[in-house]
Amino acid sequence: MAVTPESRFDHHYSQLIQLFRECFEKQYQTCLVRGGAEPVYLPQSEGRLFSEIHFAHGFFSSALHECAHWMLAGEQRRRLEDFGYWYQPDGRNAEQQRLFEAVEVKPQAIEWMLSVAAGYRFRVSIDNLQGEATDPARFKQAVYQQVRHYLVQGLPGRAEQFRQALCEYYGTPRKLSLTQFDVETI
Repeated sequence: MAVTPESRFDHHYSQLIQLFRECFEKQYQTCLVRGGAEPVYLPQSEGRLFSEIHFAHGFFSSALHECAHWMLAGEQRRRLEDFGYWYQPDGRNAEQQRLFEAVEVKPQAIEWMLSVAAGYRFRVSIDNLQGEATDPARFKQAVYQQVRHYLVQGLPGRAEQFRQALCEYYGTPRKLSLTQFDVETI
């Protein structure tokens, strides 16, 4: 039987919560939280000791994805609920989908790189099952090109810190190469 990323490890969201805590809780007063149907970022407030990154349904991939959004957000954005971003839920028309994809390229590229570090299969998400049909090939290529950019320029600091923690925990290679990323598989 072939060993696939999914079969090599028992991927559970609790592992990500713990690793995130070790990497960021003290310095950034931020924690990763299993959420419900919709992910949300809630900044620290008078009634909330820590900023909270809520990911959907306990899904491992959702946790990685929401972490990627946080890792991209600057200090000002981390003070705003959902980083102050517009979000149109599933059911978007073609123009709304193009706008959605434009802001999703970088987080999905980081999610893909974190997935590789965790030995977990990445699948690009167009997150629009009820909306107007669009061809995902352009978006997949944009995510792939962003990964190529990060391979040359490096990941943002918090993303690289978490990637290294994932590599250590899951025993995956720390060195990245383009051969680990195939646009045809996402």
